[in-house]
Amino acid sequence: MPRPRSDRIVQMPPLFSEFKPIGVAGKLLEQTILSLDEYEAFRLADHIGLSHAEAADEMEISRSTFSRLIEKARRKIADLIIQGKLLTIEGGNIHFRKNIIRCNDCGHMFNININSSFAECPSCNSGNLVNLAGGFGHGRCCSHRKGNRNQIKGGNRHE
Repeated sequence: MPRPRSDRIVQMPPLFSEFKPIGVAGKLLEQTILSLDEYEAFRLADHIGLSHAEAADEMEISRSTFSRLIEKARRKIADLIIQGKLLTIEGGNIHFRKNIIRCNDCGHMFNININSSFAECPSCNSGNLVNLAGGFGHGRCCSHRKGNRNQIKGGNRHE
């Protein structure tokens, strides 16, 4: 019996979760799903340039697991480019270290630690905020913490 999968660490949620060829309606394209841990492996290795060992440490997984993740991610991204598919980033056993909050009123985005509290936008003081990690289901893994919701309205806090 295989051992249960532990959460992989992802620094923060991606700003964009879908990519497609220009000029083609998404509903006409075949979809490829890139899991959040595959996204993080791709970000660490190919965007930041970490070695497999360094990236594996960052994600708190073995180097061999990291190598499997990055190969899957690269195949999916190559398939998107070559075949012209819709790429969607979602799912996976992950836990975010940081979060991105977007103000719906002024558009300002700011980073917070995943356990930090916030109530209003530091730019315009609005409470009309969106928790980007919540859009990827973060909060279910931390449901014992109060206030883990995708949409944050005036005065409610995210921990």
